[in-house]
Amino acid sequence: MSKPTIKCPTCEKQQEWDSSNPHRPFCSERCKMIDLGAWANEEYTIPESKSASDFSSGELEEQIDKDQPIPPTMH
Repeated sequence: MSKPTIKCPTCEKQQEWDSSNPHRPFCSERCKMIDLGAWANEEYTIPESKSASDFSSGELEEQIDKDQPIPPTMH
């Protein structure tokens, strides 16, 4: 059975999906580090759900306007 072929997310080089490649899904350490650098430079973002941003900004502004202590954030 042949192994599936995928594109490296960074350079788009075709490669076999093989467990012997320690850099999967990237083709090399270089492509892996380029991608990590892009995340560190905030070139990629994860979209925030509308309800979360509405809650966080609206509630915080109400607390600041009332001069009340801001409640601790939940983790």
